[in-house]
Amino acid sequence: MIKILGFILTIGGAIALIMGVLGAFGSLSSGLSPWALIILGVVFFFAGIGLLKYRKDTDQVQTENN
Repeated sequence: MIKILGFILTIGGAIALIMGVLGAFGSLSSGLSPWALIILGVVFFFAGIGLLKYRKDTDQVQTENN
């Protein structure tokens, strides 16, 4: 379950980061502040990478305890 959440955060952060960069430096207009999208994208992306890199999945923890 933790790996799935990390994967979702990583993908969502990457999408927000791309939309923010295109909004700030390109021609994409999303109706939101592009700098807010960049900041949220960076936070979510690194949070997702951190979860994927350092956390064990709950299924692995249950098998190690038994």
